[in-house]
Amino acid sequence: MKILIDIGHPAHIHYFKNCVKILSEKNYDFLFVVRERNSTIELIQNLKFNYRSRGKGGSNLISKLLLIPVIDFKLFKIAKTFNPDIFLSFSSFYAAHIAWIMRKTHIAFDDTEHAVFEHILCRPFTEAVFSPSCYNAKLSKNQILFNSYMELCYLHPNYFIPDDRIYQELNLKENEKYCVLRFVSWDANHDVGQHGLTIDDKIQIVNELSKYCKIFISSEQELPVELIKYKLNIHPSKLHDVLNYATLYIGEGGTTASEAAVLGTPAIYINTLSAGLFKEEIKYGLLYHILHVNEVIDKAKTILLDDTAKTKYLNRREILLKDKIDPTAWMVWLIENYPQSIKKMKKNPDYQHKFR
Repeated sequence: MKILIDIGHPAHIHYFKNCVKILSEKNYDFLFVVRERNSTIELIQNLKFNYRSRGKGGSNLISKLLLIPVIDFKLFKIAKTFNPDIFLSFSSFYAAHIAWIMRKTHIAFDDTEHAVFEHILCRPFTEAVFSPSCYNAKLSKNQILFNSYMELCYLHPNYFIPDDRIYQELNLKENEKYCVLRFVSWDANHDVGQHGLTIDDKIQIVNELSKYCKIFISSEQELPVELIKYKLNIHPSKLHDVLNYATLYIGEGGTTASEAAVLGTPAIYINTLSAGLFKEEIKYGLLYHILHVNEVIDKAKTILLDDTAKTKYLNRREILLKDKIDPTAWMVWLIENYPQSIKKMKKNPDYQHKFR
């Protein structure tokens, strides 16, 4: 079977990578079509997956709208040559459009309730949309829930083994406290009208917390001169090792906040957007959704000054893992047994609980 996977964000590569590795050994043929954004090319090359680029895409809503036919045409030419049986994506309307034109199946995954623009353009052309059971928006007719998170596709202990050599790469002593800060570019469709930290907020957080731990900053935007010395300089494939051993994560990035949470690293999420995923991770005591910079600093200090904090959060992570399925094992079954698997999920959703 030939499967084309459209990638619009670096995290999407991680969502599918373990499933692709398993099925590739069973003679499934995969092609990734990648938007050149941030670290996507570095990640896909590091994994040695077969891929094609569809360009950088637009940087704002208007340019993205204007580029839809251009990118659709690029993807159509690539897909026509590859001739996939199935299109997979994380709510890519480009993949949905071309699958519909080619009379092929498009299966999507989605955990972002506020990505209304993508939903409108994607779902009418998609056979099934799979979302975490914590998804709290109104469901579409073709939506099926699964009891896990997209982040567990690659951070579940069945697949992710952290490498403690990251301490040496960061020039830290083993178990030395450090905090990861993440700033986003605010150019996603669902970011319109939303906000996180100001430059002054970022500087204030760094100045206060650097008294208690080392600081490393991952940023999609150019950093102000005052913060350049804190820039995290690692290969993007090592980010999850950094998050795993961190004492604390603070940032505007929702995906990275959730990644930290499922790794048992306390996460403070600073963004006006919310989602069912974050609300559930808050209930597990792994994530805090705070918007005011002084409250962020107060919560961060509480965590950093508690020498037992990491153990507490790792215990909370174990509770979460016991509640969730292994989404990669379930995804492999879903693809191997398509189309009967989709019918089975609709008829008996509890079947998924065998994948733990």
